[in-house]
Amino acid sequence: MSEHLEREYREREDRECEYRERRALIGRGAAVWTRTAGTGPQRVLPDGCTDLIWSEAGPDGELLVAGPDTRARLAPGPPGTRAVGLRFAPGQGPAVLGVPAHELRDQLVPLAALWPGAEVRRLAERIADVERIADVERTAEAERTAEAERTAARQAARGRLLEDAALGRLRTAEPPDPVLAAVVAGVSRGTGVAGIAAAVGLGERQLHRRSLAAFGYGPKTLGRVLRLNRALDLARTGVPFAAVAATAGYADQAHLAREVRTLTGVPLGRLLQGSGG
Repeated sequence: MSEHLEREYREREDRECEYRERRALIGRGAAVWTRTAGTGPQRVLPDGCTDLIWSEAGPDGELLVAGPDTRARLAPGPPGTRAVGLRFAPGQGPAVLGVPAHELRDQLVPLAALWPGAEVRRLAERIADVERIADVERTAEAERTAEAERTAARQAARGRLLEDAALGRLRTAEPPDPVLAAVVAGVSRGTGVAGIAAAVGLGERQLHRRSLAAFGYGPKTLGRVLRLNRALDLARTGVPFAAVAATAGYADQAHLAREVRTLTGVPLGRLLQGSGG
């Protein structure tokens, strides 16, 4: 599993956006994130995950679901647009959303297309009410930062509401497919499809079908996406690109460069400078 999903809290601010992330309460690997759009393109990178999102775009905001991406995409919204998301761990989303992951692959859809209308309206109303729930009292000393504090508190409250909605659905969902953890572990180690299939006692076609339903794509593509995220985690810490390639499991630096450009649309150096969003 990608290291960025394991960190309890991450904060990044650049000219593109302001982004914060914390570990979610719904299980290992899930995260709650907040983002304020900047002036540049908001490039969302593939990570093998599905997200439940509230965006303030539109007069009353909107609830959306972002399926697992096979390539980077540009997030909608003008500069200053705020969003809060609950990113499910790879394979976790279908239990909450109620549809196989491959039906959402490379898509951004309204939550109302997946959940009953009444359930979506209740969640939307609760999120709209966070102005009251998350209000921060003003003091003379805190006047300059009061609005920023209120905004952060509102975003935190919205994230908790998304978690509550997901937890409610997980309590009544079927138990997770026991094969999923082994698939994630196998592709993260670089094990081939045949080796993973043998380890979990499935044929390769059966494994592919189970992977499509859980992750949105087959184990080979999942492995490429998770390897990309491992490589980016290393590169962001200043590790030389050649060492990144060797550590993350690429044949060489040229292989790393090709994969980054294929999956993200930009070269690795540009991605690290902030173009990745």
